[in-house]
Amino acid sequence: MGSLCIIAAIPARFYAPGKRCSTMQVLHHTQSVREALKAHRVGGRRIGFVPTMGNLHRAHIELVKIAQSRCDVVVVSIFVNPLQFGLHEDWDKYPRTYAADTAKLRDANCDYLFYPDEQEIYPNGMAEQTRVVVPAMTDTLCGASRPGHFEGVTTVVSKLFNIVQPDEAVFGIKDFQQLALIRRMVEDLCIPIEIVAGEIFREADGLALSSRNSFITAEERPRAAQLNQSLNWIGEQIGAGQRDFAALEAAARQQIEAAGFRPDYVSVCNSRTLQPAADDDSDITVLGAMYTSAARLIDNISLSL
Repeated sequence: MGSLCIIAAIPARFYAPGKRCSTMQVLHHTQSVREALKAHRVGGRRIGFVPTMGNLHRAHIELVKIAQSRCDVVVVSIFVNPLQFGLHEDWDKYPRTYAADTAKLRDANCDYLFYPDEQEIYPNGMAEQTRVVVPAMTDTLCGASRPGHFEGVTTVVSKLFNIVQPDEAVFGIKDFQQLALIRRMVEDLCIPIEIVAGEIFREADGLALSSRNSFITAEERPRAAQLNQSLNWIGEQIGAGQRDFAALEAAARQQIEAAGFRPDYVSVCNSRTLQPAADDDSDITVLGAMYTSAARLIDNISLSL
């Protein structure tokens, strides 16, 4: 059996961006974004883009740093996209922390913040909005329990790409399915943007940083890293030669239940297609999601065999 290694995403801490002394501009409209970036584009400056839904934490800022290390100009967007929230999901409860987010981006020397309202993104209303769908990857894994979610993601990201027109865009690898979908969308639609993956940033116990971690109760928090622990356990078993992926998935779900949480799914997948992994696949990603009392947490690990 071949040796096992973890596939590493781009870690921001290994970069040393040059000194940036810009004053961040906040833009609210498509036309103002295009006008602001036109001179940079004509001047041959490389434009990086980090799309977010706000409620920024350390992992978001690290993605900004990755963009800064690779690009001359960095744009961050904040838009809580209603199109990717399901009927009973938490769009109304999703934290809006604009003042704090703006302060963090200014401290990080971000160049531009694009902060549109819903009318700017969906001028004809969401019901009449043209949709962008990646059919092979949309309805599995997180998509199975969040119908319409990824259609909303790919639709809004394609719109943001068309507004900003960056040379590259940086996404966190924690949302691995989202990253795979966007890569496939860019490939299928011949969008001239390089997609860069930033590593997962974690708490000391392994819990992946997420805006939804604020919903974890104090009683649950000491056990909340169980998802990561179970995925790592699967990785260890695969590294030792185990190839009964269904049995590993079932055992991991039992571990999550024993910790007091409800598993959504645990799945061993081909890293590119997100289809169930075959015995001879060399690039594998183990993805999982679980529910706390008020949050749905996701995580993943990738392996090269």
